Amino acid sequence: MPSRALVDEFIAMVESGDHAGAIERYYTDDASMQENAAPPRVGRDVLVAHERGVLSHMKNVYSKAVTSAVEGDRVAIHWIFELTDLAGRMRRIDEVALQEWRGDKIVRERFFYDPTKPGF
Repeated sequence: MPSRALVDEFIAMVESGDHAGAIERYYTDDASMQENAAPPRVGRDVLVAHERGVLSHMKNVYSKAVTSAVEGDRVAIHWIFELTDLAGRMRRIDEVALQEWRGDKIVRERFFYDPTKPGF
């Protein structure tokens, strides 16, 4: 079960822009991430590689946790992301992440956002 302080450390790392580092540090080897109803990506190495791939196409990424809640092994975080690609186009994502923690690591995470918002 994560402490509030541990969740705040995770949030701070993401807000600092170290998204891939946060996955390496805070996710289990067998962790999964799922975008809305898409099939989950599984395995920390897969998650890190995917994140690095996305970030390699970005000039700037702004990440802000609006609010979060910790309830036992369950954590909910309301995120705002502003992604600016290499061509200068910006996309704003208003997302809720639901996480399941195993001890001090995230084992499952599912993201909920409106995929119909204009993208790149």
